[in-house]
Amino acid sequence: MKVLVTGAAGFIGSALSIRLLERGNKVIGVDNHNNYYDPELKEARLARHINHKNYSHIRMDIEDGKAVESVFNEHQFDGVVNLAAQAGVRYSIENPMAYVNTNIVGFVNILEGCRYNNVGHLVYASSSSVYGSNTKTPFSVHDNVEHPMSLYAASKKTNELMAHTYSHLFNLPTTGLRFFTVYGPWGRPDMALFKFTKAILARKKISVFNYGKHRRDFTYIDDIVEGVLRVLDKPAKPNLSWSGDNPDPATSKAPWRIYNIGNNNPVELMDYIEALENSLKIKAEKDLLPLQPGDVPDTYADVDDLVKEFSYKPSMNVRQGIENFVRWYKEYHNS
Repeated sequence: MKVLVTGAAGFIGSALSIRLLERGNKVIGVDNHNNYYDPELKEARLARHINHKNYSHIRMDIEDGKAVESVFNEHQFDGVVNLAAQAGVRYSIENPMAYVNTNIVGFVNILEGCRYNNVGHLVYASSSSVYGSNTKTPFSVHDNVEHPMSLYAASKKTNELMAHTYSHLFNLPTTGLRFFTVYGPWGRPDMALFKFTKAILARKKISVFNYGKHRRDFTYIDDIVEGVLRVLDKPAKPNLSWSGDNPDPATSKAPWRIYNIGNNNPVELMDYIEALENSLKIKAEKDLLPLQPGDVPDTYADVDDLVKEFSYKPSMNVRQGIENFVRWYKEYHNS
């Protein structure tokens, strides 16, 4: 099985590439190595697998339609996992075009590559952010998500709609995965855990938004990757009982599916910080601030479909996950 992984120097993409290689797949990794955050971290992640005999790496941007077309034509992939995206809710307020270019233009280039090269299954990263103004918890893929609160969330919802169109028109199996607050070793520096750890070790105040009243369904990196692998191996199939009179937002008459991958166990932000303080053995100074524009107060994943269809549920508890992250962070930074 030959798999294209976009965003292969990213947090999830690199971890997924390693697991695919370990199980004997051939992997072509694509990444643009942009400077949204420290490119050295991307290089360090990539160094873990770039020399594997079954791995090839291409430095390119999925916005470049001709380059994407060339990669698909050369390699003829069995499966594609699209993890390349401009991430971050808050940055989407400052730089909206970055989200349009990568998350929408780039994604249609991937869809076109799959369409013309008979790819067996496209799996792509969506986000818990698509739930936006929804307040019914746990968040279910069977609920409508029509009220995004950031352009990032809107771009991910757009990906789901675009994928459905290609599944419907071209019978391309596509599966969207709504990830819930991914954390763990080799994580992104723009995420709260990384920022908190850096600040606490430097004896600086940490910015705690919504006065610490957030609840997040923090999901460990290994749990995310396991979910992606299981989904990749089982291409989306049509839901033959789907009805336009009472449409199910998570399935279709086309080979198109949506799943949540979350821990199904939301944690208070203050409890998350306490677990980090215990791991670091340092008490944090906190600057309590209001909710930021684009953020949602709570996330909580309903993963019943993941359990039912893949016999899988994320299981890492937050305290152990944070302990693993802190150990990695100290080793990586020699601190």
